[in-house]
Amino acid sequence: MPKRVLPLTDVQVRNAKPQTKEYKLADGGGLYLLVTPTGGKLWRFDYRHNDKRKTLAFKTYPEISLADARQRRDDARKLVANGVDPGEVKRAQKAIEQAQAETFKTVTLEWYGQKKADWSDNHAERILRRLELDIFPAIGDKPIADIRTPELVNLLERVAVRTLETAHRLKIACDMVFRYAVIKGKSEQNPAASLRGVLPTVKPKHMAAPTEPKAVAELIRAIDAFSGSFVTKCALQLAPMLFVRPGELRAAEWPEFDLDAAVWNIPGHKMKMKQPHLVPLPRQAVDILKELFNLTGGGKYVFPCHRSPLRCMSENTVNASLRRLGFDKEEITGHGFRAMARTMLHEILQFTPDGIEAQLAHAVPDRLGRAYNRTQHLAERKKMMQSWADYLDGLKSGARVIPFKRVSSAT
Repeated sequence: MPKRVLPLTDVQVRNAKPQTKEYKLADGGGLYLLVTPTGGKLWRFDYRHNDKRKTLAFKTYPEISLADARQRRDDARKLVANGVDPGEVKRAQKAIEQAQAETFKTVTLEWYGQKKADWSDNHAERILRRLELDIFPAIGDKPIADIRTPELVNLLERVAVRTLETAHRLKIACDMVFRYAVIKGKSEQNPAASLRGVLPTVKPKHMAAPTEPKAVAELIRAIDAFSGSFVTKCALQLAPMLFVRPGELRAAEWPEFDLDAAVWNIPGHKMKMKQPHLVPLPRQAVDILKELFNLTGGGKYVFPCHRSPLRCMSENTVNASLRRLGFDKEEITGHGFRAMARTMLHEILQFTPDGIEAQLAHAVPDRLGRAYNRTQHLAERKKMMQSWADYLDGLKSGARVIPFKRVSSAT
């Protein structure tokens, strides 16, 4: 006759000590406590299914008490008696729980964490903010495997009523998230794959910007008379003068500047094309930055947020200040200063497109097929930046500025 196993007591379980090798304390009916050399106490249940010996884990003590472990053993024995493998049941339940835990938001944040290193800080921030505002409140807590195409269509159509361009950007982001989910085994389908043609086409538009000298003179004089924050005023003055992207300007950090050498070295991770960029500084910009350094030079950012110096200026600050000056979004935007400079530098000051494109940090190869690098056309760009600042000063003072003769291309 098999040896009778006496049931365990709570005291035995609680006082079980680790030994040099793992050992078992049997409770009966296939249930036992496995004590490991490191002091772990693991509940296990041995059973047979289809003539095979199997073991089922019931987690650990004291997370699972002796009474709870016995209840789980009894439930498992009932399944075995009915020809059901309790191990398969447990795996199926775990898969359901895992699918429910893989919500659209959790998968999106996992995808975002891997992708943001490939983007500029400004681009990454915009993508996450769009998702937080328009997508997460509606489907963020829903299991990603349960989301269907009609649900996405309704969601994007509601966003499109407010702004069609944002709806298109969200459609692209959702498609990337679902493709990631399929690759990682978190969803069996990509409901965003069928959204082509769902939204109306966005009509291309140019960034609002004046290009007539008279209008530009009015804008520069208005900026010079700005009566708000001194930090904001400096940003407004430098925006048309340096014509970098708004995100690059507001996130500028003092260690990037060498005011003695009159250069601003923007690191690659801040640039749209992920390439470091050099901005020659005209003397007017150096004067503004030296004065600003007395106020914000003790911190990280050249243009810190007024609420916290640990963050840079809000992306809305420059545009909001232009509206405060009386210029609406159809007249000028922060990004529009780039279009303004590009047009006037070529058509009025007659600098070469190669030098202008290089200073704009556009990924356009030169005539010899060489890709952009930070020192390309540097001699011409230094001359161009100073001429441009002088030209803006002349407009501001009301002087009649005569266009320069066309300059030769510099390499």
